[in-house]
Amino acid sequence: MNENRSRKSDYMNPYVVGILVGLTLLASFMLLGAGIGASGGTGRLSAFVESLVACRHTFASEYFGQWGKTPLKYYLVFMLAGTFLGGLFSALIANRITFGIEKGNACPARQRLILAFVGGTVVGFASRLAQGCTSGQALTGGALMLTGSIVFMLCLFVGGYAAAHFVGRQWHD
Repeated sequence: MNENRSRKSDYMNPYVVGILVGLTLLASFMLLGAGIGASGGTGRLSAFVESLVACRHTFASEYFGQWGKTPLKYYLVFMLAGTFLGGLFSALIANRITFGIEKGNACPARQRLILAFVGGTVVGFASRLAQGCTSGQALTGGALMLTGSIVFMLCLFVGGYAAAHFVGRQWHD
């Protein structure tokens, strides 16, 4: 048996993972009275980092100032940290940690890093502008059957497939 085959069998069953994510969302509603998402945690982490550099400016800011002097004291910050640490722990157990830049041979590393940075920045800004990220919209909004969340997810997939047409050639070698 080759190494690639044995690595593929290390992945969890996606149906089991889906059930576990659903149970996590249910627990979040029952214990915290709120759903899950990531952009709220990243926004508060940004407020904390900015307060280290420009404390007065951060607290005077209409956006960051509303969270006071302890922006990290919020459940989504802990959820964000738990997501990162859980993913790291899972990767360590499955021996899946590798360092490198995922890209096709036709895409130089510098271009891939620039595209990833620009894309991440646009998504981060848009999620804060929309007051919610894809995980919050898809999981929490979808579970609540919110029309806006369902329309958002439809547009997300359509937009993703449309964008793949333009950048997909960078991955075909």
